Amino acid sequence: MVGKNIILFGPPGAGKGTQAKRLVELLSLPHVSTGDMFRYHIKNNTELGKTAKSFSDKGKLVPDEVTIAMVKDRLGQADMKSGFLLDGFPRSVPQAKALDEILRDLRTKLDHVINIAVADDDVRTRLLKRATIEGRADDADPKVIQNRIDTYKNQSEPCINYYRPKGIVRDIDGVGTIDEVFARIQKVFE
Repeated sequence: MVGKNIILFGPPGAGKGTQAKRLVELLSLPHVSTGDMFRYHIKNNTELGKTAKSFSDKGKLVPDEVTIAMVKDRLGQADMKSGFLLDGFPRSVPQAKALDEILRDLRTKLDHVINIAVADDDVRTRLLKRATIEGRADDADPKVIQNRIDTYKNQSEPCINYYRPKGIVRDIDGVGTIDEVFARIQKVFE
């Protein structure tokens, strides 16, 4: 497996989904979004969807073993051979370590960890706006939003420090227009 293997990081509402779509197009990579996978399963009311919904409704993370198995299966598929963009995984250091094992088994490694940085107040504003526009119930409750921010800081953010010693973290200022943020991300690949 050769190519660009990228993780997209950032707090809830940082614009990961929006930037991922542009990055996937720019680099011609498959987009692996755990959020999209979970939403698919929730919409189709699968067992995984029911489990995921029970956690996400409270602003909590889906158990690692469920997420890791899903990601392992996806990364092993043929369209991943030239690279991938992971969005929403890993969300904890144990998941990051599990990803290292998955990639080792696939005889590949990560090339970039794109970290979109956004302040907490901007996250709150963006999530409330998204709840209104997209009707996402998980973004409408201020207590759930704060819980998601706290969960990100306590569980997901440490992943960035896990990857820093590997020299692959690229910090991106996530404040500005969609185009401005994307221009900053593009510079990583120039």
